[in-house]
Amino acid sequence: MSNGPAHNEASSQDSCGDALRMRLRRLEEALLNPVVRRDRARVSALLTEDFLEFGSSGRVWTRDRILDLLASAAYQLPSVEDFECRKIAEGVALVTYRSVRADPQTGQRSAALRSSLWVEESGEWRMRFHQGTPAR
Repeated sequence: MSNGPAHNEASSQDSCGDALRMRLRRLEEALLNPVVRRDRARVSALLTEDFLEFGSSGRVWTRDRILDLLASAAYQLPSVEDFECRKIAEGVALVTYRSVRADPQTGQRSAALRSSLWVEESGEWRMRFHQGTPAR
């Protein structure tokens, strides 16, 4: 496939605007924040009723199961790298990025490739699907 002007034009049309990109990045980072993760009401407001996650552990998580897990799980805040946002359709956006954590005791870094599907419902953006894949 050519990387000529038609390809570049299509890519720029698919990109989220700066405002949406920043808004979804803030929402993703909120869901990575240990304080937010322990707040069931805050997380509930950010996930659709039919939310589903394919975790980097290989497990499948429903909305209720992830809410239960996040309320009690110990969690090290990762950094977010290579954040991208693509508009899939009106009111639907795909976010991709790499999360990187450093073990506080050993300093060893681990990374995961992440993707999230966000949908706009009644003027609010909520996550419908998330996948984490260990990165090498």
